[in-house]
Amino acid sequence: MRRYELMLLLRPDLEDDKLQAAVEKVTRAIVNGGGSLSKVSPWGKRRLAYDINRHREASYFLIQFDIEPAHVREIERGMLISEEILRHLVTVLEDRGPADELAPAAAARSVDGDDDEIGSVPEPGLDLRTETEVPALDAEPPVEPSFDTATDEAEDVPATEERAEA
Repeated sequence: MRRYELMLLLRPDLEDDKLQAAVEKVTRAIVNGGGSLSKVSPWGKRRLAYDINRHREASYFLIQFDIEPAHVREIERGMLISEEILRHLVTVLEDRGPADELAPAAAARSVDGDDDEIGSVPEPGLDLRTETEVPALDAEPPVEPSFDTATDEAEDVPATEERAEA
């Protein structure tokens, strides 16, 4: 199973009971597809960056859930049909480990924000236990062609103007 995050934008003119029914319809589809809900967060009514179906606002809901990837399309198909849902976005949440692992890393950073000091946190993926050698550059750098010679030749040729008189 993978962890997903779903952002729902629902029509702003829906009453609270119809909002809850629309969200419950989506969560029921997740559970019926073999998934499990982690979190359902109502974000409230917010102004949209641009009009969607002549609506300037939408009611936002954020839902986190775990489900098999094959069932996600089925859930999205149901959301596309629904008239209550203006927009939706399903994203895969990357597993970055528990939040407890991030707290010591933040505490180890220096006060002034300079990460070059001793005790700073190395970049992720950088292995400091092994030395790596950088190959020496014995060869001279390649010489780039000069384009000035073409303009010099053009300046040596006198410009002549011929006018055709009619």
